[in-house]
Amino acid sequence: MDSQINDRIEDALSNHPSVEVLSERLQGWLKEAEEALPDGLISLLHGEPIGHPLHPILIHLPLGGWIVGGILDFLPGRSSPEREYAADMALLLGTVGAVPTIAAGWTDWSNARGQARRTGLIHGSLNEVAFLLNAASLLARRRGRRGLGKALSGTALALGGVGAFLGGQLVYRHGLGVGHTMTVPQG
Repeated sequence: MDSQINDRIEDALSNHPSVEVLSERLQGWLKEAEEALPDGLISLLHGEPIGHPLHPILIHLPLGGWIVGGILDFLPGRSSPEREYAADMALLLGTVGAVPTIAAGWTDWSNARGQARRTGLIHGSLNEVAFLLNAASLLARRRGRRGLGKALSGTALALGGVGAFLGGQLVYRHGLGVGHTMTVPQG
C-alpha cells in the first residue's frame, strides 16, 4: 500500500477529539500506575537493559502464535486431533506471549503525544480485544465448542491485523519507540 493511503486510513481512524480526550485521561492513569511499580520495571519494559525497544521484539510471539493457529484452524482438508491440538497450542503460546507484549506496548505508549498517542490507543485497544477473544477462544475449545473457538480466534486475528497495521504506522510514520533506547550512529 502507498504510504499516503496508509496515512489517510490512520487519519480517518484516529483524528477525533473524543479519542484525544480518552487517550489523555488513560495516559494520566497509566502514569500514576507506573509510579507504583517496582524500580527498574519500566526501564525493563522499555527495553533499556538490552539497548533496544522491547515491544517490537515481543510482538512476534503473539502474532506468530495467532497466525499459526489460524492457519491450522482454517487449512483446507479434513481436520485431525493432532492438527486441532497444534492449533490450540499455537493459540495458547500466542495468547500467553501477549501478556508481556501488552505491558511493554502500554509502557511505550505512556510517552506518546498527539496523533501517535491517539493511534496508539486504538492500536493497543484492538490488540487487547484480540487477546481477550483469543483467551475466550481457548476456553471455548477446552469446553468442546471448537466452532465458537475458531470464530473467536478468527475475529481476533482480523483485529490483530488492523492493530498491526496501526503499529506499523506508529513506528514508520511517527517514530514511536525509534531511538528510545538506541543511539543513532554519527557519520
